[in-house]
Amino acid sequence: MQQSVIHSTFVLERSFLKTPEQVFAAFADPALKRRWFSDSDTHDVEKFTLDFRVGGAEQLAYRFREGTPFSGAVLVSEGIHLDIVPNQRIVSASTMAVNGSRISASLVTCEFLATDSGTDLICAHQGAFFEGSDGPEIREAGWRSLLEKLAKQLSS
Repeated sequence: MQQSVIHSTFVLERSFLKTPEQVFAAFADPALKRRWFSDSDTHDVEKFTLDFRVGGAEQLAYRFREGTPFSGAVLVSEGIHLDIVPNQRIVSASTMAVNGSRISASLVTCEFLATDSGTDLICAHQGAFFEGSDGPEIREAGWRSLLEKLAKQLSS
């Protein structure tokens, strides 16, 4: 019998030449977060909401554009903020579904550490991937790409 859940943890670290307050704001402000977290030239955003408070929900839905590997598919991510310490930490839990089929559940912890030159961001992702879904490698690559978009946004 094939294993129905793959468990994975990865930790990504990134340094920014911005204060913890500036980096934290890119996660907390809906307009700023949408730019690096949901907007893309590979899909059309159908919904993005962010209620940034403990217990507040975050929802993202988008449809992959023609020419992408999942052309026409709808991805939905729904999460809740479990813990927020301003300018220091965000902990969120979420699920992800493609075309109505749940593919994963995740716990993501982001820490914002002040340094002499700005901020070190430590992002830990703990995931359960269901029924042969996208898998840990693709999710980690996705988060690396998101943090690269965040870096570009913060440097502009």
